[in-house]
Amino acid sequence: MKRLHPAWLVAAVAFVALVGAAGFRATPGVMLHPLHEEFGWSLGTISLAVSINLLLFGLTAPFAAALMERFGIRRVVAYALLLVSAGSGLTVFMRHSWELIALWGVLVGLGTGSMALAFVATVTGRWFVQRRGLVTGVLTAGGAAGQLVFLPVLALLVEDHGWRTAALTVAGAALLVVPLVLWRLRDHPSDLGVTAYGAAVVESAPVVTTGAARRALGALRTASRTPAFWLLAGGFAICGATTNGLIGTHFIPAAHDHGMAEPTAASLLALVGLFDIAGTIASGWLTDRMDSRVLLGWYYALRGLSLLVLPVLFAATVRPSMLVFILFYGLDWVATVPPTVALCREYFGASGPVVFGWVFASHQIGAAIAATSTGLLRDRLGNYDLAWYIAGGLSISAAALSLLLFRTRRPAASPTPVAVPA
Repeated sequence: MKRLHPAWLVAAVAFVALVGAAGFRATPGVMLHPLHEEFGWSLGTISLAVSINLLLFGLTAPFAAALMERFGIRRVVAYALLLVSAGSGLTVFMRHSWELIALWGVLVGLGTGSMALAFVATVTGRWFVQRRGLVTGVLTAGGAAGQLVFLPVLALLVEDHGWRTAALTVAGAALLVVPLVLWRLRDHPSDLGVTAYGAAVVESAPVVTTGAARRALGALRTASRTPAFWLLAGGFAICGATTNGLIGTHFIPAAHDHGMAEPTAASLLALVGLFDIAGTIASGWLTDRMDSRVLLGWYYALRGLSLLVLPVLFAATVRPSMLVFILFYGLDWVATVPPTVALCREYFGASGPVVFGWVFASHQIGAAIAATSTGLLRDRLGNYDLAWYIAGGLSISAAALSLLLFRTRRPAASPTPVAVPA
């Protein structure tokens, strides 16, 4: 019987870790109104805490990727899960909005950012030569699986037992994954004396001699001199604005505005997570076989068209047309990740995971801007319609940015050299 390659076990543990940290990603949508009702904070104020979380979630990613190069994947991921657990658990004691910002925004932002998609790029870059696109899709879908598992449960917990019980549930889930990470997650194939999956020879683990901050900033400095980086970052910023920032944060409150019960709206958002798993895995499979620029162009254009029709789909009950939107948006949700990771690897070589961390930072900057601006727009106009139309137009422009990458098909930057032992 053929022995299972250790790369698949590492990928499985990484998937579970991503699921364990994903609980917090499901909490803002179900907690906006409970926090508003208990503390009297405006939706704009609560959305600010979400925006800071989204911003740090992105800005931490490139530094976390560099820290994984310096100190190892296992150690960074374990500390990240502890931060998520502490940040979520301590919210039960808060009384002021600045505490929400410090805990939801800063602590959880740093923790989840250390396990963002740069973590996925690092794992697949080290452990896989073949099936990289597919595994990237599967690991990316781990976040969606976490949302699928947690969101309906959290909505029911908030409704029946209050938001504090939901916050403690997220904290416990993140904490439970830490022992598994310490036990089974490995930093590099050479630690076990094996090749990466699909590689011909065992390669020694690179010895990084520069600090994590210097490494991350150096990769940014090199990448920012190329048009490809700005095209990828611009498209991914719009991706973040139209997923985490807009739908992820405001879909449930928007549905509530139309008379839909929050558990029902949360279940719809969970369905997005379910279809996202299929869509992201399929996107990874396609990334191994098609030009990633074409895939991104299609993904963004179709997303834009779906957002333009969303305002007329809301109602007090779930209509078939809304289910069609949920199906499509779920398939498209983070299908953009595998081709974007592949393009970062194509253009920036060995620095690809760190550069992708910066591209992902732009994703979260877009998400943060969208989360806050949409909350303020809702406070001022009393509805979300204009936000959906703006997001639709931006998504179509992201498709154009992706197709412009055809002008820079050749690698735009050489890999950053890393010292290896003789």
